[in-house]
Amino acid sequence: MTHDHRAEVLRYTAFSADPAGGNPAGVVLDAAGLDGERMLAIAAELGYSESAFLTERTGEGAYTIRYFSPQAEVPFCGHATVATALALAERDGPGALEFTTPAGLVPVSVVREGGTLRATLTSVAPHVEEAAEADLTEALAALDWAAADLDPALPPRIAYAGARHLVLAAATRERLADLDYDFARLEALMRRLDLTTLQLVWREGPEVFHVRDPFPVGGVVEDPATGAAAAAFGAYARELGLVPEAAVLTLHQGADMGRPGTLSVELRAGDARVRVSGTGTRIG
Repeated sequence: MTHDHRAEVLRYTAFSADPAGGNPAGVVLDAAGLDGERMLAIAAELGYSESAFLTERTGEGAYTIRYFSPQAEVPFCGHATVATALALAERDGPGALEFTTPAGLVPVSVVREGGTLRATLTSVAPHVEEAAEADLTEALAALDWAAADLDPALPPRIAYAGARHLVLAAATRERLADLDYDFARLEALMRRLDLTTLQLVWREGPEVFHVRDPFPVGGVVEDPATGAAAAAFGAYARELGLVPEAAVLTLHQGADMGRPGTLSVELRAGDARVRVSGTGTRIG
């Protein structure tokens, strides 16, 4: 699939081995000749929540990378990072990669498990902050959620592991499944708070969660599988003592959109960074 003579655009899905599952991303392995305007145009033409562009090779397995939604450049995107790593592994073989992103340095390892490639990214240093009461009230109003719809055991926070996400926990799976929000109102709040997505979660078990990610600032209603938010959520869960310091969390996302995917989030004792892993496959 070629948009011009300089840019071969590959299509991959991340966090599912099924092309009909997970989160699709555009991947350009040689974007050295493209400016930001052209990258944005390619991302908009594809219409995926994000696309990734390798703009320079800086060493063995080392690249600079940029990410674009259909509407804007974003500092970091987990699923497009995984998709790009899998595309490189299919071309060059599995191994260690290093991406210099606008948010910082993100190492990625790709291994082959049986016949399936699996990528693991390591986030930049995360942090978690309180959400202002007025902002929480506005977010709930935009979602048409009542305060009673929230799970008091998982309090609202803004979490960052390369991009900022407001974490809101639903008290029931039914509440999470019923997503019908005010696009413009939520987009305005997210732009004011510099949020990339909302990370809406429901806790099924001690280390198993179901998540959804409204993404109006990217020009799409919902992101099917969100690696950056998964990393941020791992930092949130550890910061609040919801899980052990060393843990592996399983996040199920996309089922409510008909694109089921699975994200694995690993926390390690003594390491603030968060590791997010998943499979993927080429589309078409």
